[in-house]
Amino acid sequence: MFRIAFSAGQKWDDLKVSGNHGDHDHDHGGSSHTHGATADSDQRWLGGALAVLAAFMAGEVIVGIVSGSLALISDAAHMLTDAASIALAMWTIRLAQRPASGRMTYGWKRAEILSAQANGVTLLILAAFLGFESIRRLFSPSEVTGVLVLVTALVGVVVNIAATWMISRANRTSLNIEGAFQHILNDLFAFIATAIAGVIILVTGFARADSIASLIVVVLMIKAGVELVAKASRVFLEAAPKHLDPAVIGREMVSHEHVVEVHDLHIWEITSGSPALSAHVLLKPGGDSHGVRVVLAAMLLEKHGIDHTTLQVEVRAATDLGMPGN
Repeated sequence: MFRIAFSAGQKWDDLKVSGNHGDHDHDHGGSSHTHGATADSDQRWLGGALAVLAAFMAGEVIVGIVSGSLALISDAAHMLTDAASIALAMWTIRLAQRPASGRMTYGWKRAEILSAQANGVTLLILAAFLGFESIRRLFSPSEVTGVLVLVTALVGVVVNIAATWMISRANRTSLNIEGAFQHILNDLFAFIATAIAGVIILVTGFARADSIASLIVVVLMIKAGVELVAKASRVFLEAAPKHLDPAVIGREMVSHEHVVEVHDLHIWEITSGSPALSAHVLLKPGGDSHGVRVVLAAMLLEKHGIDHTTLQVEVRAATDLGMPGN
């Protein structure tokens, strides 16, 4: 949230408008409220990508145990987060279709944030465990079957490419789907590192390459986990999204020729990719409260993508603002 007052510096003598004096206008700006994933997102493609990843993940755990490769088990743990991100996107699509009712005035939009928070924390816990084990194996390396590591990693690259293609066929205008898409692309680096480790083990017998590859995966897991927790925390704290600066938006709103002041300005996210704004807007005497509200709401939507706006627009008489009457 953000609270500040922005005041305009226009000359009152230059004002020539018509409107209602002392009027209060409360409304929600924007013509649509599409929050999170939408109903037209293609769940069939998401389901296909999830099935492919889940099947490979199960096989990778088995091969990792048989070959003694911690890198493969680390990859499987990372892939678990990929599968979770896809499942989350599918779940959010269904939740987004539920209308707000009763006490759930925003519907179930923030269920996505709860899940993302849990996913991020789990990812960090897994990274801590695997990181500890990787460091331990650096000092006391275990025997690793290089062939199994290399073959499995190469298959993993192919599987990730297939899953990426499937998700790209779905509706990537959804931030959830786009996040899953980018997450799987990031996982390719982990499999490439593991494949390189397999080659090194085969050629040189340097078993510590497996632990080094595992540590690379751990770094990627920590990065993803921290980002998830940070983004979810910002939503829970109702902070303004990083790409929306309240100071900049406040100045843009007060730059309207009929606006005197903007205060009680709050910008937050209902869920990821669904910014909302509320503000109290004071107009010069004679200002058109409805017309200004429409213009401000259109500006916020077009320039900043804020389609959920609540603007209380009030016209103050000159005497209310300490100004001489006509």
